Amino acid sequence: MPQQPRVRFEKDGRIARVTLDRPESLNAMDLRMHEELAEVWDEFGADDDLWVAVLSGAGERAFSAGQDLTELAGRVRDGTAGTATFGSRGRPGWPRLTERFDLAKPVVAKVRGYAMGGGFELALACDVIVAAEDATFALPEAKLGLIAGAGGVFRLTRQLPWRTAMGHLLTGRPMSAQRAFDLGLVNEVVPAAELDSCVDDWVADILRCAPLAVRAIKEAAAKSAALPLESAFATRYRWEEERMHSRDAIEGPLAFTEKREPRWEGR
Repeated sequence: MPQQPRVRFEKDGRIARVTLDRPESLNAMDLRMHEELAEVWDEFGADDDLWVAVLSGAGERAFSAGQDLTELAGRVRDGTAGTATFGSRGRPGWPRLTERFDLAKPVVAKVRGYAMGGGFELALACDVIVAAEDATFALPEAKLGLIAGAGGVFRLTRQLPWRTAMGHLLTGRPMSAQRAFDLGLVNEVVPAAELDSCVDDWVADILRCAPLAVRAIKEAAAKSAALPLESAFATRYRWEEERMHSRDAIEGPLAFTEKREPRWEGR
């Protein structure tokens, strides 16, 4: 019998809806899920008709509990686990979303329940995070003799005050959705019943913007983050070159002066 897919990938107009689909395992990520996700992100990046992705977990209990530790323990026992390091190079699913630094299309994380370990790292790699009130975030790797090597060590210390980030990394302490919002890690927190509509509002707002402008903004913000301001201004950005010479760069001002909605082409 064919194996059940670990990831659901649905195209909804301009939206790619990506769902981690192992609710019985709290959407834990095994090697096969990583392989499927790599194919999904490849297709999303290459499809000119898709302008934004929404990443979520199936069911109501978890976005993702992170790495499938049962699978990892089995590989440890049979000697196939290998030596852990930062990133996923040489492993199934490389490059994973946490390392797709050239993915300029925006990704929105829709989080219910647990976002733990690799699940939290996956959310941190997204551009917008919308969480239900029942969401819980944590990087508990140190409690397991592991390290948040899919970017958690790097991203959390960049996205939070240093001591706040270190407190969570060194102890594995969880944070509530409201605490994550207060710290600026999450864009919006809503009751679970309102999560879908809230995410839809964010996606609709993104789709009202010119897609090449959105990509240029994401690329420039990410690539300039560690640059001195003068160097940031002097750097060339691929998607800004695309936007600058696009029909959409003309369409926006024309639509404004003609008092009508712009008709974006993404080219």
